Amino acid sequence: MRWIKNILVLVVLLTVLACKKEARASEYPSLIEAGEFAEAQWDPRVVVVDFRKKEDYLKEHIPGAIQIWRTDIESSAFPYAGMMASKEQMESLFSRLGIHPEDHLVVYDDRGSCDAARLWWILQYYGFNQVSLLDGGLKAWKGTSGVLTTQLPQRSQSEFVFKGEPHPQMLIEKEELLSGLERGWILLDTRTHNEYSGKRLKRGAVAAGRIKGSHWVDWSEAIDYHGEHQFKDIDELREIYRKFIPSMEDTVVTYCHSGVRSAHTTFVLSELLGYPHIKNYDGSWTEWSRQKGFPVEKDSITVILQ
Repeated sequence: MRWIKNILVLVVLLTVLACKKEARASEYPSLIEAGEFAEAQWDPRVVVVDFRKKEDYLKEHIPGAIQIWRTDIESSAFPYAGMMASKEQMESLFSRLGIHPEDHLVVYDDRGSCDAARLWWILQYYGFNQVSLLDGGLKAWKGTSGVLTTQLPQRSQSEFVFKGEPHPQMLIEKEELLSGLERGWILLDTRTHNEYSGKRLKRGAVAAGRIKGSHWVDWSEAIDYHGEHQFKDIDELREIYRKFIPSMEDTVVTYCHSGVRSAHTTFVLSELLGYPHIKNYDGSWTEWSRQKGFPVEKDSITVILQ
């Protein structure tokens, strides 16, 4: 009967190891360095997401990475592009990609984590917290001599369902923002200065300018573009934002053109600096510019149309 006892011991051991792996997958930080990720990528509960256009992904990507792009996580229910996908759309996407509710996602791009942060924000909103951004993305990975491949991973479909508590406080819609303008909320416009001033009008918006009372803080100020495109250190980040946000208890609304760059700033403020009351305006300038009578400002004649 000794062999039966040995089998039981083995089953218990494997169960414990599996639990440890699952627990470890949920304990990864929201921002992971390339060196740490080199070890974490072999965790069976870690799913690597390449958040770039498919043509770039096919040229080279981190081994095992699946590909997602902005159009995969956008809703088609609005007369303008860029709004986040519905819960059901995200669940369907993740099921097709073979992602399970217990998995931990490590997301990277090649743009200072700007696009990756958009996916992070949407998943946070729907209550899926097991997401890390790869600090510095593909550039930092190459800087560690990380392996790249063109081989496509083979994954079986799953039945993905969001199980966590949603975080509706991370989103603000136009009506709430309009009323919030009278409550002293702080608005951060994370676009380029040309967009903020009204000199540049991007496709999708119907007018140039900004939401009245906004402060301009380009999202890219948070990234070290002289190095590996990683986030700047905490002291530098605090120095950038403290001049606009005097108190940790302030309510801050971030926006850009379509909620992508502002999701990046939301990540910086909430995850790296610990501000508790950060809301991302998903519709951003694309939506706001279409609303008749909504307060806007501009400093320049519009001369750049894109």
